[in-house]
Amino acid sequence: MSSLQEGPDSSEEPQPGKAKSEFRNYTEGKLIDRVYNTYRLMHTHQTVEFVRRKSAQYGSCSQRRMSVMEALELLDQLVDESDPDVDFPNSFHAFQTAEGIRRAHPDKDWFHLVGLLHDLGKVLVLFGEPQWAVVGDTFPVGCKVQKSVVYGDSTFHENPDTKDPRYSTECGMYQPGCGLDNVLMSWGHDEYMYQVMKFNKFALPKEAFYMVRFHSFYPWHAHGDYGHLCSEEDRRMLPWLRELNKFDLYTKQEELPDVQQLRAYYQGLIDKYCPGQLCW
Repeated sequence: MSSLQEGPDSSEEPQPGKAKSEFRNYTEGKLIDRVYNTYRLMHTHQTVEFVRRKSAQYGSCSQRRMSVMEALELLDQLVDESDPDVDFPNSFHAFQTAEGIRRAHPDKDWFHLVGLLHDLGKVLVLFGEPQWAVVGDTFPVGCKVQKSVVYGDSTFHENPDTKDPRYSTECGMYQPGCGLDNVLMSWGHDEYMYQVMKFNKFALPKEAFYMVRFHSFYPWHAHGDYGHLCSEEDRRMLPWLRELNKFDLYTKQEELPDVQQLRAYYQGLIDKYCPGQLCW
């Protein structure tokens, strides 16, 4: 897994179909009850023990064999119940994100593919996992919940880890500066897809793996919380996370892409970087 020597080229943010202040609105909107309930369940059940159990269950990538495009087609059946901004299948969001990156970074075809791949771990829902164990913002388990975690002030009261003294301090079970690679994140599509990429030896740079693994960690990359756990390598990767986030967030719009027209280009990238039948 090679690493790039520089950060992403600066690019203008995509122009969304609504004001940027209207994205990630967790206080009002037609989907807010669905969103809140998803986070309430997540914050009740995502514990150190739960994350370790799910990591063991899925770390061997032995659920099924399928290609990237077949996995993407499964997401035609999934609407993310944690997302206040979209009410359409996640497969369209994958192409929206990828196309936004492609327009801004035409010379980085591997980055276009990251846009397509970043949410593929949500196939866990089609494997039978509840959405609270798959979607939404991630956060470290095993330490004190920081203030920027979505609904963090009202949804953790039934989580047993919050009453465990081992996990109730700023660092909890971790050492300062240990690096996110050594932190247990809440289980979901980020970590699962990272494990799939690693198991199948995707021929992508280290930055691609990192972006997929931590793109939902909004409390850190958008709000600056949990910095005391981060290493120098995490800080080096941060500009890449933020670059992906611009397109992950601001390309969401009701006007859906023509997937059939785009398939050939992205199949070419899949054949280049992660071909064939993969282990999931």
